[in-house]
Amino acid sequence: MTDTKRLGVVGTLVWDTIYGRDGAAEPVEEWGGIGYALAALSAALPAGWTVVPLVKVGRDLAEEAFRFVGEIPRVDPSGIVVVEAPNNRVELRYQDAARRVERLSGGVPGWQWPEVAPLVATCDALYVNFISGFELDLDTARALRAGFGGPVYADLHSLFLRVGADGLRVPAPLAGWEGWLRSFDAVQMNEDEFSLLGGDGDPWALAAHAVGPDLKLIVVTLGERGAAYVSSTDFVPDPMVWRSASPLAQGGPARSGRVVDLTPPRRGDPTGCGDVWGATFFARLLGGAPLEEAMRDANAAAARNVEHRGARGLYRHLSGRLSHAGGAP
Repeated sequence: MTDTKRLGVVGTLVWDTIYGRDGAAEPVEEWGGIGYALAALSAALPAGWTVVPLVKVGRDLAEEAFRFVGEIPRVDPSGIVVVEAPNNRVELRYQDAARRVERLSGGVPGWQWPEVAPLVATCDALYVNFISGFELDLDTARALRAGFGGPVYADLHSLFLRVGADGLRVPAPLAGWEGWLRSFDAVQMNEDEFSLLGGDGDPWALAAHAVGPDLKLIVVTLGERGAAYVSSTDFVPDPMVWRSASPLAQGGPARSGRVVDLTPPRRGDPTGCGDVWGATFFARLLGGAPLEEAMRDANAAAARNVEHRGARGLYRHLSGRLSHAGGAP
């Protein structure tokens, strides 16, 4: 009998081709996508937790994907499924240190509830990161909410991107945002994505009305300015009691706050900072940290990520150990 807990991680492994990072003339190819979150979870989760990627990979990159995942400690690859479609690839062209243009190719399909239900049944908690934006459709997200009894944290990132001509990804408001928010216990967005929430209304006012018995917490990453949050009246930071908390007594106002990033600005690669932030934040909450302490730790981890290149070896870097600067195998 073991006391090990399992954190299921829904996302997409992506082969990145990055242009213009740090002003480099030549493109760099490396693993990205959910790899950043896997590394951060490996570094930040408390003892007794195992990371279980619930990920589909294309057969064309399957061998390399298993090799990459196998390098990350505390990761159980039993939830990785190989599909015949070509693996997702993203071309990233940086316009400045924070903004980039993304072009998506590949065709790894998302999960349907009958497929993923037996996999999440082995897990105690779930971290969902919309890397492609197609990991779950809304019906599957709703079924996940109804069929899984543990806490679910979701980074909504690519739900705010539409795939246009030639795979170009362009920001867009999230259709059905009310249903998406009600499908998770806690959600994460960056500042640009948050501004698109609900169309033309005030997103902070909308967030204050959105949190309640179902959605407990909204966190918004602000880059070098830290992160902000809106929580329900009775929010408690321990994710393992989110589903067992009473849905009553919701009469008070939502709570909000901001945690400033005190880390001096660092130069380097901003790719994956949001993924590292969310994974670290949720891991620290699972470890019993108070809300704002977990946010401070996430700010520090995201800042540290800037100094590393790619997802390979990132867990060592985030753990404070010596690490080479990532890159293609």
